[in-house]
Amino acid sequence: MITVPEMVSQVKSGNFRDLARALTMVENELAGSTALLKSLKRSDTPIIGITGPPGAGKSTLVNVMINAWSQKGKSVAVLAVDPTSPFNLGSLLGDRIRMAEQFTKENVFIRSIATRGSLGGLSGKTIEMTDVLQAAGFDYILVETVGVGQSEVEVAGLADLSIVVLVPESGDEIQNIKSGLMEIADIFVVNKSDRDGADTFANNLKNIVHQKPVNIPVLKTSANRGEGISELIDAIEAHPYSTNSRKPLLLAEKAWKLLQQAKVKNIDKAKFQKDIDLMSKNTDFNLYSFVESLI
Repeated sequence: MITVPEMVSQVKSGNFRDLARALTMVENELAGSTALLKSLKRSDTPIIGITGPPGAGKSTLVNVMINAWSQKGKSVAVLAVDPTSPFNLGSLLGDRIRMAEQFTKENVFIRSIATRGSLGGLSGKTIEMTDVLQAAGFDYILVETVGVGQSEVEVAGLADLSIVVLVPESGDEIQNIKSGLMEIADIFVVNKSDRDGADTFANNLKNIVHQKPVNIPVLKTSANRGEGISELIDAIEAHPYSTNSRKPLLLAEKAWKLLQQAKVKNIDKAKFQKDIDLMSKNTDFNLYSFVESLI
């Protein structure tokens, strides 16, 4: 039986197989996972959240960012959060396909994780697995979210730096403000900037951003063409992580998400769906009474 100090040592060893085993242990709550998490030391490795609507080119952008850092000799870990189907609880895990060229690189580690039914896109397991990756000593950790509404805001509770990826077709930028993006974005990226309307969209977004007390960069990129990537990397590396005023908020949000996870830990969602389906067929079924019975 491997000891907790040995597990921690394996995580820090740089062996990706050992790291993958530790992540699997944490993700599936296997024996020793809690002890491992309690033994991990906090790290200064920046966690960079990449979010935005579906089709914005987040995975392609992450791919070229990895290439840029690899050329600098930096090590990068990617946690790609894929949506879980609310019907069969399965997950596509499609980011493995889009980043296929990265799997042969010794300094790049990529792991996909399902949302596990979290409607906002981020589960407590995302936080725990990110902490394991931080302990492994990477230079950068990227967390790419599914981009399904609330996840754009939730990622702010996880990442030291949040990058919101938009495209010229994103529409009325006022709507983006209403969805909370203005509050959580540290960098806006207008991707696919070779398309019509990119300059107008970016300029309008800059005018709105410049009304804020904190200057938020608005950058144009074309991930497919490799354009604007060096400017994005420079902006990320120039970010003042050590003076991040959101750190107390980040810790509180992480703790809150982990508390939520612990509260529903013993509820089997598949069984839960079957139970509620069966009970809802009764004419006197009441949803609130059903929930109260679980509490």
